[in-house]
Amino acid sequence: MTFFSKEIPAYLCEKYNLIKLVSFTAVFAVTFINIYQPFGSRSWVSTPLYYFLYTSLIVLAGFVVIAISRIVMYYWNKRQHITYFQYGVWILFELMFMALFFTLFVTSLNPQAEAITTFKESFVNTLLIILFPYLLCFLYFSWVEKERLLEEHKELQATDTSTSRMIDFCDERNVLRLSVMKSNILYIEAADNYVSIYYFKKNGVSRFMLRNSLKALEKYLSDTGIVRCHRSYMVNLEYVNVIRRQRGGIFLELNIPNVPDIPLSPKYSDHVDTWLRTTA
Repeated sequence: MTFFSKEIPAYLCEKYNLIKLVSFTAVFAVTFINIYQPFGSRSWVSTPLYYFLYTSLIVLAGFVVIAISRIVMYYWNKRQHITYFQYGVWILFELMFMALFFTLFVTSLNPQAEAITTFKESFVNTLLIILFPYLLCFLYFSWVEKERLLEEHKELQATDTSTSRMIDFCDERNVLRLSVMKSNILYIEAADNYVSIYYFKKNGVSRFMLRNSLKALEKYLSDTGIVRCHRSYMVNLEYVNVIRRQRGGIFLELNIPNVPDIPLSPKYSDHVDTWLRTTA
């Protein structure tokens, strides 16, 4: 597949990018014409203010062509993807229609102007006027798209890291005793001077006894989504799919077979609810 037969990036036909393109090009064209003053057009009116008003009106009227063209492009691209070759031809026709429009304007103000020569000059000047803002917008849209994709990639990496990171568990003397993937941890239960860490292994759910306190682990795991839900329990909220309220209290149901429901104390219910809603 050659370059010209490839589809143009989707962002070139996005609604708001098309609006930005037309608006920026119109502003650029008014500025360019008032500075460059092609065709000796400055002599057509008596004052700079009138010249600015005339050029602004003609540019805005002429850019109706581009606006209509881009509206057609927007809907056409929804039905059939546009290739780079078609996009180039599309821009060429825009230039020709704009040049024709400016030619009609010039010859109406100056009947002595030769139509063919004026059309050629109009085409060259329109090319100079249009090409730079088009190129600038293309580069800007491309940069914005790359930044967006990079940000998405970073967010995806952060998500992957948060769910698949290895968590090290140390005892009260800070000696490493266990390392488990965060996504494999189910819940942690306090047992006197120890905590029981329940996690997945190949043959099912395993338990590891660690000499440490639940309070110390709560602080250590504060940014992992493994949160305190009871004076004796911490739970990995990834596996919570039901919060059940009944006469005996509030319980968290995990979507893992043969795993007991985890009690939820009113003291920690708001904290758990906030975590579940912000990570949903």
